[in-house]
Amino acid sequence: MLKKLKYFLILQNSLISRYINQKLLSIFLAIFFIIGLIVFGNQFVLTVNESFTRGIPFRELLPIVSLNMIRDIPLIVSLSLFLAIIITITQLYKNSEAVVMNSVGLSILDFFLIIQPVIIIFFLSLLSLTTYFIPAAKYQKNIIENQNENSSEFSFITEGKFEEFKQGEIVFFTSNSNSIDDSQDQNMEEIFIYAFNNNEPVIVVASQAQKYTNLENNGTYLRLKNGIRYQGAQNLEINKILNFDSYDLEIVSGEAKNSINISKSIESEKTIDLLSIGSSFAISEFQWRFSQPISVLVLSLIGVLLGKTSPRSTKRINLLVGVVIFIIYNNFLLIIKSSIEGNFLNPLIGFFGIHMSIILIFSMLYMLSDINYYKFVDKIPFLILKSKKHV
Repeated sequence: MLKKLKYFLILQNSLISRYINQKLLSIFLAIFFIIGLIVFGNQFVLTVNESFTRGIPFRELLPIVSLNMIRDIPLIVSLSLFLAIIITITQLYKNSEAVVMNSVGLSILDFFLIIQPVIIIFFLSLLSLTTYFIPAAKYQKNIIENQNENSSEFSFITEGKFEEFKQGEIVFFTSNSNSIDDSQDQNMEEIFIYAFNNNEPVIVVASQAQKYTNLENNGTYLRLKNGIRYQGAQNLEINKILNFDSYDLEIVSGEAKNSINISKSIESEKTIDLLSIGSSFAISEFQWRFSQPISVLVLSLIGVLLGKTSPRSTKRINLLVGVVIFIIYNNFLLIIKSSIEGNFLNPLIGFFGIHMSIILIFSMLYMLSDINYYKFVDKIPFLILKSKKHV
């Protein structure tokens, strides 16, 4: 044990270690800047559009954008670091530097040990983000949204605009809308609704309507007044016509609202409080917060293995494979998170099961790493970028 620790310390103090880590950090910063600029720019545009459509005050725009940026940092950092590791190790092989390092006794596993101090720093940084700073940011965002009634998806209906509810099952339009005092209820005029009832299209026209929240089930309803309901209005044939004085229509179910409210509440809870809550949402959120930093450790191993390439190879197939692996990996984590929330998966298996599975799979690939995969890649026609010339 002491011998291995001594070897690790000597390895970290070598010129090769400083050279590789400096190269890794410079490539990481370049990739992080590019990906971050794209993600943050897209986030800013989406938030600005939301402010126009939902009436978020401009003074609250920048805080919301900033809080959303903090939320996205772990994903951007893990992807940037993963790609930086692949590119760094690949360049070592492309420039034949890795061949020289191998000749002095450094293996692909030693490359993994060399970058461990950098990986540990990123791991601890992401751990502090996911367990403290991001929940705090989501808590502040919830406060801002609660203070601004128009910022909520269910708060107000925009006048003069067709809107969809219940995943497009209901299309709603009103020409005039105004709030009632300081509540989330609304009065509307000249109402048009297109919906479905038992797979039959329904058109409802009313002169007035009031949006209100049912306190019993927390559902959002429209109370239509003085209108006409046409059922089966398809192919110019109407099966039923109903004149009504008052008609209630649910536009947002209470279950959907409660689910979103629970999710928002859990995401903003302190990490230490999640265990005391004990619900499936709390356990899923707890494991998710630790899962993102752990994925950095796992991806660092995968990145080193994918970076190993042939000096004569001109293809960037390993970088493409890395992006695909990252997408699949994160999608699996999201699927597992949803499964735990829905009580479809045992929390003991949870996220840590997928991490261990990935480690075992790539450990087996490491044992087979002496196989020349590129001779198979070279036989794929659409991956041949240029013709080879032999002397």
